[in-house]
Amino acid sequence: MTMRAIAAGWLIGLPVVWALNASAATCQPPQEVIEATPDQVRAFFGKDGRKVVTFLGYSGAGYDDRPAMLRHAGRVLDRLDPKQTLVNIGATAEGIGAVYELAKRRGFTTTGIVSMEAKRAAVELSPCVDYVFYVEDATWGGYLPGTRTLSPTSEAMVAVSERLLAIGGGEVARDELLAARQLGKNVTFIAADMDHRLAVKKAASRGAPLPTDFRGAAHEAMNATAPAGPAR
Repeated sequence: MTMRAIAAGWLIGLPVVWALNASAATCQPPQEVIEATPDQVRAFFGKDGRKVVTFLGYSGAGYDDRPAMLRHAGRVLDRLDPKQTLVNIGATAEGIGAVYELAKRRGFTTTGIVSMEAKRAAVELSPCVDYVFYVEDATWGGYLPGTRTLSPTSEAMVAVSERLLAIGGGEVARDELLAARQLGKNVTFIAADMDHRLAVKKAASRGAPLPTDFRGAAHEAMNATAPAGPAR
């Protein structure tokens, strides 16, 4: 059964579905953007049958060495079969979202799971993501404050992923990696700095101390725990 058939036959009752046209030359299929609960997201992916490989990393924080990030991602994609794999990220265009275009060039179907906070903030979606799921969530993801319970967005992200690969990442990526590892999922972490200039600018605008460590929250957590699973 195709992803489009699943969207038509299994997600009846979802509140909103739009059709959008991709703008990038390599991103021609229409996008379907759907508001869904975590259970509905799981149903959508579960009926497709392909394994889900999720890329995590920085979004608005950007990358200090973006070409290196793309090379890492490209090498992973080159070892995957587009006929058997869905490439999943956080739906938006920034940061790790650049991997969507790499995936589309290689023939992958792409998906994205993101908090409704992104829609409320009018954050730009990648033009190269085929299926977007906005999950109602009062947070941007990660653990709910003061708990070890994932927010609805991160719950859906971890639940549908067979493998999670992070290239750097902040607090949300950290929490999703740790939760996935606890569930015994295949987790890989590749160190990468956030955009130094942008991090300094953001700190200065808030009157906060200027950062001296740009490796992100995921780096500290993943290096404080057992080694990540092998890339494959």
